[in-house]
Amino acid sequence: MYSKVKIFGHPVHPMLVAFPITLYTAAMVCYIVYNNNADMFWFKAGLAANIAGVCMAVLAALPGFIDWLNIPSDTKPKRTGVTHLVFNVLALALFAINAAMLYNEWNDTTPQLYYALPLTIAGFVCTLVAGFMGWTLVQTHHVGVDEPRETIRTEREERMAGSELGQQPQWKAASGDSRTDTDQGR
Repeated sequence: MYSKVKIFGHPVHPMLVAFPITLYTAAMVCYIVYNNNADMFWFKAGLAANIAGVCMAVLAALPGFIDWLNIPSDTKPKRTGVTHLVFNVLALALFAINAAMLYNEWNDTTPQLYYALPLTIAGFVCTLVAGFMGWTLVQTHHVGVDEPRETIRTEREERMAGSELGQQPQWKAASGDSRTDTDQGR
């Protein structure tokens, strides 16, 4: 299964996801530093990163959602994609609420992070879980991966050879992978 939204043959969603991940991380670090030293530079840098992260997350979500729609229904990749989507939406919501709450404090002399820091940390944890699920989509289920013909042929030959002998293909046995091809969306 390969990505439907591409630019010059390259999937768009993986190109864009690095931005919200980096910006959310920067926002969290800046808020933690501001919370410890009360230097307004860190508050403003954190808020700017927070707002930019929300904008980039929305931008990255669009091609990701289109790609998810094209995953076959009732497969493990589709279910993994739902988990990836839910945690990304949670992170986006937490960071968006955070940005909305802090936006009016841009010109304050001592903004408070009573709710902002816990929201940021929760959003960051959601981003980590979503990132792990995205990694699973690519590494385990090969979503968004345009596999070379040699790889596909080799795996198909191993499956056929293994089924003739009533055995698992070598690549599954070596990885401890007991799933069927249907589970993997193949």
